[in-house]
Amino acid sequence: MAKSLNKVMLIGNLTRDPELRTLQSGMRVAKLGLAVSENWRDRTTGELKEMVCFVDVDVWDRQADLCAQYLTKGRPVLVEGRLRMDEWTTKE
Repeated sequence: MAKSLNKVMLIGNLTRDPELRTLQSGMRVAKLGLAVSENWRDRTTGELKEMVCFVDVDVWDRQADLCAQYLTKGRPVLVEGRLRMDEWTTKE
């Protein structure tokens, strides 16, 4: 049995066109913005509610090229990969 597992699958819509960049090493990376939404009906009011989670996705090498070539803002996509949390602090 595995001691740990880090795998995620997300289905959502792109919030912007992919940004393709080439690193100094020659490796290519495409940065994607993904909006994943969840809809439900409030039990007390019957009102339809929606919660949206915005996720930044990095795609590498050949897949980065393909994303930049074929994907555009608004397109639905399925992403499968590993989850990595980034944290940063600002002056505020």
